[in-house]
Amino acid sequence: MENLNLFIRSIFVDNMIFAYFLGMCSYLAVSKNVKTAFGLGIAVTFMLVVTLPINYALEMYFLRPGALAWLSEEFADVDLSFLSLILFIAVIASLTQLVEMAVEKFSPSLYASLGIFLPLIAVNCAILGSSLFMQQKDFGSVWTATVYGAGSGIGWLLAIVGIAAIRERLSYSNVPAPLKGIGITFIITGLMGIAFMSFLGIKI
Repeated sequence: MENLNLFIRSIFVDNMIFAYFLGMCSYLAVSKNVKTAFGLGIAVTFMLVVTLPINYALEMYFLRPGALAWLSEEFADVDLSFLSLILFIAVIASLTQLVEMAVEKFSPSLYASLGIFLPLIAVNCAILGSSLFMQQKDFGSVWTATVYGAGSGIGWLLAIVGIAAIRERLSYSNVPAPLKGIGITFIITGLMGIAFMSFLGIKI
């Protein structure tokens, strides 16, 4: 039940876009059509599901103070937490390269649509932010970290697909000239954020 609560909260309440504004660059740039937005959302979700367990293991067994005690009592006082940020980024960048090669091989059209934003998953702050939140929340198991990663990814996917669907419809709407493009997108994002605030009362 605790993991289910975490999963639901990470999708709706602690949404990476609407609660923390993480990953906004890709969210705004790749949300012009639903197909491309969905492809990027799946890629980001996959990255979160894979990287969070790996970074959790690094945190638990190598980085936190006393984590190296399993090697020997001599290492019980070693604190490598200052390496957390660079190692988390290294894991994310390495796996992003693998995802990029897989997408290029199995879906060339999606690869062409995403363009530069696919390799930029490596610097998507929603992915790094999830790892840092995981570190802050001090999860009790790798399974909990994986659930949090899946929920965060699905929340980001819902946000980008939702705004992409709205932007597709806006192309047929009479939007005032000064607000066309990114202007109306910002306004709609704010309204969607307010709508997601209604989930704050969720209790499981």
